[in-house]
Amino acid sequence: MKGCSRLIKRGLDLSISIPLVLLLIPLTAPIILLLACTGERKVFYRQMRIGFKKRQFGILKFATMLQNSPNLGAGSLTLKNDPRVTPVGKYLRKSKINELPQLINVIAGDMSLVGPRPQMLVDFEAYSPEVQERIYEVKPGITGIGSIVFRDEEKLLSAPGRNARQFYLEHIAPYKGALEMWYQAHCSFSTDIKLIFLTVWVIFFPTSTLYFRIFKDLPKMPIAIQTT
Repeated sequence: MKGCSRLIKRGLDLSISIPLVLLLIPLTAPIILLLACTGERKVFYRQMRIGFKKRQFGILKFATMLQNSPNLGAGSLTLKNDPRVTPVGKYLRKSKINELPQLINVIAGDMSLVGPRPQMLVDFEAYSPEVQERIYEVKPGITGIGSIVFRDEEKLLSAPGRNARQFYLEHIAPYKGALEMWYQAHCSFSTDIKLIFLTVWVIFFPTSTLYFRIFKDLPKMPIAIQTT
């Protein structure tokens, strides 16, 4: 965690997340009302994830899938046009608005704005033992280098004839692990600011690979992922 001061990181988290929660009330209030009146009439979804120092915590999201979705279909993985996603949830997921309740997790101290995504146990175990040991030496984040590079993971997993779980285990998890180990080595205030900028950038320019130009020493993307 060279250059990654927990005090500075916590200051950045609070200075951005608290104002954002207040500023986003005009956006989130209609979403809450819409979710309460559609689908399964569930507004928030709380799921146990692996977090800082490998301790579990409850991550918050707007409800975008059927309540029993972890036990249906592809389990912890979400595919393109996944039938478990509600009609409203489809748009919330595409815009990443479904992640906004995690600002509460940040304020509570369970998460950071930037860091490795907190995983369900089954996906955490897809990492190599070395990555499992080190990945949560920093708090998990709402966004991070792994989230940015794999912003369209659903498309990768949904290629015709592809076994989604096998592809995740053989190609996505190893590369995600390498990206998060890169972040551990480069964690700093400057890196986090750049990753926040890139998070917004790829929402508007989803096919952009600007991250490879900003971070020239990122691990090379495997051929299997490049050609999908």
